[in-house]
Amino acid sequence: MTSRTEAPKVRVILVGVGGATCSGKTTLAKHLRSCLPNSFIIHQDDFAPPQELIPYHPVYNVQDWDDPTGAIDWPRLNAFLREVKATGVLPDHHSHDHLNEQREVHIDRGIFDKWQQTFRQVEQGSSERGEKIVWAILDGFLLYWDQAVIDSLDVRIFLRVPHDILKARRDVRHGYHTAVQSDPEGTLWRDPPHYWEQIVYPAYLRAHADIFQDGDVESGEPTEKVKGLVVIKGNETGIAETFDQVCQKLALEVKP
Repeated sequence: MTSRTEAPKVRVILVGVGGATCSGKTTLAKHLRSCLPNSFIIHQDDFAPPQELIPYHPVYNVQDWDDPTGAIDWPRLNAFLREVKATGVLPDHHSHDHLNEQREVHIDRGIFDKWQQTFRQVEQGSSERGEKIVWAILDGFLLYWDQAVIDSLDVRIFLRVPHDILKARRDVRHGYHTAVQSDPEGTLWRDPPHYWEQIVYPAYLRAHADIFQDGDVESGEPTEKVKGLVVIKGNETGIAETFDQVCQKLALEVKP
């Protein structure tokens, strides 16, 4: 047990929640944040370059927010993650996520309360051992492209949702706020015609081809690129079951 003057040792567990746009990543991340003591969310989208620096697609001549080489400022994101891992504190950072529309999806209270109590007990036990656990939840559509990001993650979750469900969800969104570092209110991006089938989904398949066998992003088994990847079929499980599966994985991570 630590003395009154001795600060607890901080253990940061970085949890990655990846998947295609509209796969439910942010919804899951927010439920986890509500459940886990000492937790916060890092949205990968906040690390997109300013709109004027987003490259244009060579064929369709529209800005391509989905190609991994230009969609994320990787050095800035990795520097941010290193600071989080080293300090256990969310650095001064302005997120645009609160500007985006998001439908509330509730979890069965019994499941939520069970896991909340479990992680409170984990927190108490770790405190008695002189340790403070901090949960940093990173959600994003390109989590498993950059190897440095992959290596920084302690838990790796991937939400797999079929094409037609993803497209239907994307179609009802009015737009995305982006690049807050250059404008506190962000820039509202709206998909041009045919953007989903020409840009978004092909980029998603390309970015994830090497983490699934035979490049089969939609149904293939994980390769060794992302070790320990937990793939959850979002079309077959509701948010409560998905939340339950992820919490089981997190509980194993902190099992004494």
